[in-house]
Amino acid sequence: MDARAILDATLQQRYASLDQRLLAAVRPIRILPTVAWPASLEDRMIADYAAGRLALPDVRYVPPDLSAARAELAAIEREAGREDALGDYLCRTAESWRIAAEMLEAAGTGGVTAPSIVLYGHPGDPIPGSGKSNLDAARYFVDLADELGADLLADEHGEAIPAEVLRDDLARTLDGFFGGGVISVEVDPELTAKAAAGATRIRLRGGTAFTAYDRHQLLAHEAYVHSLTALNGRAQPVLASLARTSPRVTATQEGLAVFAELMSGAIDISRLKRISLRILAIDMALRGADFVEVYRFFLERGQSVADSFHSAQRVFRGVPLTGGAAFAKDNVYLSGLLAVHTFFRWALRQRRMDLLRHLFAGKLALHDVVSLAPHFESGTIVAPRWLPPWMQHVHGLAGKLAFSLFVNRIHMGRVQAEELSLGL
Repeated sequence: MDARAILDATLQQRYASLDQRLLAAVRPIRILPTVAWPASLEDRMIADYAAGRLALPDVRYVPPDLSAARAELAAIEREAGREDALGDYLCRTAESWRIAAEMLEAAGTGGVTAPSIVLYGHPGDPIPGSGKSNLDAARYFVDLADELGADLLADEHGEAIPAEVLRDDLARTLDGFFGGGVISVEVDPELTAKAAAGATRIRLRGGTAFTAYDRHQLLAHEAYVHSLTALNGRAQPVLASLARTSPRVTATQEGLAVFAELMSGAIDISRLKRISLRILAIDMALRGADFVEVYRFFLERGQSVADSFHSAQRVFRGVPLTGGAAFAKDNVYLSGLLAVHTFFRWALRQRRMDLLRHLFAGKLALHDVVSLAPHFESGTIVAPRWLPPWMQHVHGLAGKLAFSLFVNRIHMGRVQAEELSLGL
């Protein structure tokens, strides 16, 4: 073994050690649990809101002391350096966790807003490669969904599926894909979201009725992206942190999950409207709307009382309910989708399907997939063991992306209805 190989091995060990320190440091940083509302409070408030009693909820938080975690993360940033892509990855990741720690220490105050925007973006942020903003995209999808509203109402999704029935069905499907017992499915009555996924566990909100469409979406989004990338990340020999979603990769992870819905036919215009409405609501809250005003915004746009409450609650997690503050995480779903879609098209144009497969090797940002490419080639980062079903058929994926690349060149403003009807 030559001196260069020995040096490389030494550096890998150093980065692996820093990575383990990072994982230990971030253990007490629990973003969503820290800003979550008790399910008992939500149930009581939803009953009040259904009866027309629209008072601001009384939510109390217990801000954690994360000073030790912040100090260790700052030390990791300094020691990792940015001379190599692995060091840069560790620096960026440690920095994002440090900002998240600062955010959580401000829980219950407007001090949550600024760091949450640093981590998750602002509704007014521009979309790369476009003169439009995230807010513009959100308005577009909401308007389009409203125009198609009559058709959407007629779209039947079938009978409601109890959470317990869906749990058993998903467990059988996942055992067939990942192997028996790799991922468990549980019903959690305290869960705020309709579903949540970790590496080895998917939780469903108790007391909730699901549809066949929900089932399709849960598999595409939660199981075949969030759980799958976590499991692949656990197999990494150097960067074990690739099994955990750091704040800096949230936009790519959620964007990839929504893109997976799109590629597997598990998304509809109603879903795009829901994630777009959340962006409009964040903008409202930042401009001064309080919790009740944001709740009414969702209600007036067709959501149920319970869904409107939960949607407003997502916007106000960890911040005062009186307006002028917001938890910005829900920005990432649409901005992430647009960024991932653009990345897939770019990779196809560059004939770099390897980059697309590497996206599933762990919890990576789009930047990481490009910068860490040499480390995939050397084997320092291993290729993913599992790929989603829609990624296993490369020619089918390439066909969809190639079609979108071409049709995006057609300017709809120049198309006349008469042209489209020729030959009919």
